[in-house]
Amino acid sequence: MRALMWLLRLVLFFLLFGFAVKNDQLASLRFFFGSEWQLPIVFIILIAFAAGSLLGVTATFGSLLRQKREISRLRKQIDRAKRERAESPVPVAEAQAPETL
Repeated sequence: MRALMWLLRLVLFFLLFGFAVKNDQLASLRFFFGSEWQLPIVFIILIAFAAGSLLGVTATFGSLLRQKREISRLRKQIDRAKRERAESPVPVAEAQAPETL
């Protein structure tokens, strides 16, 4: 299984490397106020991918923190309930014989 994963990574690397070599032409990015960047297409795609990944991680981070706070709150609530149950003894119900029909 490990060898298969390394083979998959190697194939992916060569595919991306071939893509980068084939797309080395310069492209112009024009911004406001007449500013312009000239970069290879591969770098533009890489920057767009990195920006999208960063945006996705940032969007997920808020939800993750909210879930951790909720889990912490619920664990405290469970611990509090367990302590209250241990402190107040509950009388044991007497066993009753089941009714017969």
